[in-house]
Amino acid sequence: MNTYARFDLLIESGKGAICRDEKGNEYVDFTSGIGVNCLGWCDDEWADAVSAQAHKLNHTSNLYYTEPCALLAQKLCACTGYAKVFFGNSGAEANEGAIKLARKYSYDKYGDGRSKVVTLVNSFHGRTISTLSATGQDGYHKWFFPFTGGFEHVPAGDLYALSNALEGACALVVEFVQGEGGVVALDANFVAEAYEMCRASDVLFVADEVQTGMGRTGKLLASQHFGILPDITTLAKGLGGGLPIGAVLAGEKVANTLGAGMHGSTFGGNPVVCAGANVVVDRLDDKLLADVARKGEYIRSRLDGCPGVKAVSGLGMMVGILPETKKAADIAKQALAKGLLVLTAKDRVRLLPPLTIDDAALEKGMDILTSILKD
Repeated sequence: MNTYARFDLLIESGKGAICRDEKGNEYVDFTSGIGVNCLGWCDDEWADAVSAQAHKLNHTSNLYYTEPCALLAQKLCACTGYAKVFFGNSGAEANEGAIKLARKYSYDKYGDGRSKVVTLVNSFHGRTISTLSATGQDGYHKWFFPFTGGFEHVPAGDLYALSNALEGACALVVEFVQGEGGVVALDANFVAEAYEMCRASDVLFVADEVQTGMGRTGKLLASQHFGILPDITTLAKGLGGGLPIGAVLAGEKVANTLGAGMHGSTFGGNPVVCAGANVVVDRLDDKLLADVARKGEYIRSRLDGCPGVKAVSGLGMMVGILPETKKAADIAKQALAKGLLVLTAKDRVRLLPPLTIDDAALEKGMDILTSILKD
């Protein structure tokens, strides 16, 4: 339906951090499918697990149990410190689930009149009507009125505005790094103060880690950089390693809020998808996470002092580059012509390489990128 402004590229195959078009031309990938292919293109272990599961059991619905779904739930809760998890299909669906969970918790405890969800200006939480309402960017709010009520946006860093907004709220939803908003990391002091405000008022602190989660920042969850465990965390993208999945992680406070029939997802917890996600979780060990942090520092070292670079933002292998004069979209087109795939976010070039990218591919990609930035 022409909803995408696609690059002039037909990707035919890929392996690791390299993909190829139909003519056999190779490209270094600094996008990982917008953070999805965390293990790179067609990782052998991931592909074998998905294939084996597809030959064994493809779908059951949530009327029955399946081993891959149960194992994934157990592993995720064990490695994150959460009590329970709900599986859906996407980040937007995970955020919808988190909103419903927060409102039900508040209704059960306080009754009507405490249903507002507070989010931050410059945030992005999805493209459903309610998650668009939660998104704090006017650019996404064209054409689709009326939006779902019950949302308020406050500027990141403004504790006074946040304090006022939390009156009558059931939840505060934050991205620790605002990805679509330009790869902007939140200030640690603001996060700490906001977290304490929420705890003092029994407002649920919800972390949208759709893009930052599953090792992208050098920690399993970006919340670990800030030393907190949110009441609810949403995941998607990298969790599936290349197949659609969303997850709502619930802490002890809210773990038993939803009962049978109160929420659902036909494809949520699909055994084929969960088989791939189990490989992702197993692979994200301390060694790989340390390697992500190291590679993130390497990227920044190549950008620090690079001519044409005005500022660098983000965490780990989630990097935003503000060019001095060039437009981010023009840089992306030039990169494509030279064999490198990059993303944009507002006025910044956005980098989300596969977490497993090898040093040779990373260096080659950075050579291409810095040559364009300098030119």
